[in-house]
Amino acid sequence: MKPVEMKKERRERRKRRVRKKIQGTAQRPRMSVFRSNKNITVQLIDDAAGCTLVAASTLEKEIAGKLSGGSLKNKAAAAIVGEAVALKAVEKGIKKVVFDRNGYPYHGRIRELAEAARKGGLEF
Repeated sequence: MKPVEMKKERRERRKRRVRKKIQGTAQRPRMSVFRSNKNITVQLIDDAAGCTLVAASTLEKEIAGKLSGGSLKNKAAAAIVGEAVALKAVEKGIKKVVFDRNGYPYHGRIRELAEAARKGGLEF
């Protein structure tokens, strides 16, 4: 197996292990984060109903407009996405969430997003 494939497999194992334990509901949805090389996306998911309640991404025009040219994939972009998802969630009346880091280590962009969401009013 190639090193890149091994890294993906380890992340998938962590993801499955964590997802066995956490479940999102309408009162406390799951805040799932996806990180690619260029972008970061976060969704608030009600697993009981199987639907996404709120989503934010660096691909959205409002958020991409706040970012300067090459800063789409840095910590500042993650913080802006965290603030945006918190604002949208509070508007919908969601205060508490379950954080699902999706198998990624809790540092760098993931931590910045989480801290910005907490500052925006989400509790987890």
